[in-house]
Amino acid sequence: VYIGASIGPIRNEYMEENNDEILEEYKFIVDCFIEKGIDIFIFETFSSYHHLDKISEYIKKKNKNNFILTQFAFKPDGYTRDGFSVDNIFENVKNNKYIDAYGMNCGSGPAHLFELVRKIKISKGDIVSILPNAGFPEIIHERTVYPNNPIYFAKRINDIRMQGAVILGGCCGTNPLYIREIKKILDKKDFREVKKNEETNKKIDSSDNVSNTFKNKLENNEFVIAVELTAPVDTEVTKLINSADICKKNEIDLVTVPDSPMSRVRADSVLISAKIKREIGIEAMPHVCCRDKNTNAIRSSLIGAHIEDIRNVLAITGDPVSDASKIKTKSVFNLNSFKLINLINTMNTDVFFNNGMLIGGALNPNVRNKHIEYERMKKKIECGANFFLTQPIYDEEAIEFIKEIKEKTNTKILGGILPIVSYRNAVFLNNELPGVNVPACIVNKFKEGMSKEEAQKVGMDIAVDIGRKLKDICDGLYFIVPFNRVDMIMEIVKNIRE
Repeated sequence: VYIGASIGPIRNEYMEENNDEILEEYKFIVDCFIEKGIDIFIFETFSSYHHLDKISEYIKKKNKNNFILTQFAFKPDGYTRDGFSVDNIFENVKNNKYIDAYGMNCGSGPAHLFELVRKIKISKGDIVSILPNAGFPEIIHERTVYPNNPIYFAKRINDIRMQGAVILGGCCGTNPLYIREIKKILDKKDFREVKKNEETNKKIDSSDNVSNTFKNKLENNEFVIAVELTAPVDTEVTKLINSADICKKNEIDLVTVPDSPMSRVRADSVLISAKIKREIGIEAMPHVCCRDKNTNAIRSSLIGAHIEDIRNVLAITGDPVSDASKIKTKSVFNLNSFKLINLINTMNTDVFFNNGMLIGGALNPNVRNKHIEYERMKKKIECGANFFLTQPIYDEEAIEFIKEIKEKTNTKILGGILPIVSYRNAVFLNNELPGVNVPACIVNKFKEGMSKEEAQKVGMDIAVDIGRKLKDICDGLYFIVPFNRVDMIMEIVKNIRE
């Protein structure tokens, strides 16, 4: 009898994947087992491969003969709860010299894991494990109940064996009777007998004629202009569509639509972006945040966006639900911005194939600890981000930070500009809008008794000055329209272009 240690994922939705505290916790768990003489380590039900590379190396350095099996939980669609695909996960795991075996457990029943294992390219000598759930459970009197089908389960396990898996068993909903039935069938089988079906490895050519003028301009190092238009809180969309039309007539390259910022409910950013592109013919980019949708819903929305010819997306974590709404409205946050960028990047390969989405990330040059923000940006680039939109910029320090980043990474950056329209507006932005810093020298240019026209003129002059400075170092500008004053933005753009 072999005795191994089973270690599950340590999940903390508010920690980043490289958090040292999590790694140290894994090391502590491993050390406890090693002290008891354990030399088999099974990491089960993981949703990503983060930490597994470092903890596997740690285990092997303790004893090179320690055996390490890493297992991941996939939903029937072939993605983990963190948005990683089967191919993505196993490509990384198989390239890790410290991991001895890999496989799947939990997440799905035997029929779906059979379909997923068919897609794995199992190399000669690979040790692959498959441990499905008993099937799909139902909730009876607040209890999770799985179907009782050990004979059927064992037959499907044998089908899985024929695809090359050599470590077989059961997860949720199974019991000793299931293992007994599996043993009855497998005792009579030759594990060298494999009939791998490669048919499902073929990918369909989904290339289309949808062009992405925004992407083309960025790749050709042309200076671009993006304008953010806020979706309505009701069904009145005429003003928004008219604003998008004004943007097109003024040769704006991209219209962006935020995803219910500050957790205030607005029309869906993907649907509004699709409507704008379809009716106006300008490139439209939805912001997609992680607050309101689980991984399934986000993937569904992205597929719909692609069908509607949306080819640009901004991936952000999203503002939390306000305290006043927390009792009735719950945040989801299955993903964060890093995981969402990775999910879209994976879908570009696995789902969208020859015409993927250009992925944008958020960059805040106003933070105090700029080194951490720079490291976050680099991580987003590693996950698949192609360009960045910044928070609104008002001071020289933020401009200098962007200049330094451009010299280090040469990534595409659109500098954010939110024109100030009054003294009250300036004070609000500086004190209540997260990620924004308005210096006193800017605030003091406005007076409480100013007329609307006078204040707007001051705000426009400030925006033009900042825009001209950013134009020398950025790849484009990203304008946020204040209070639906799109004509004001067009005038600012005209002055900057001149």
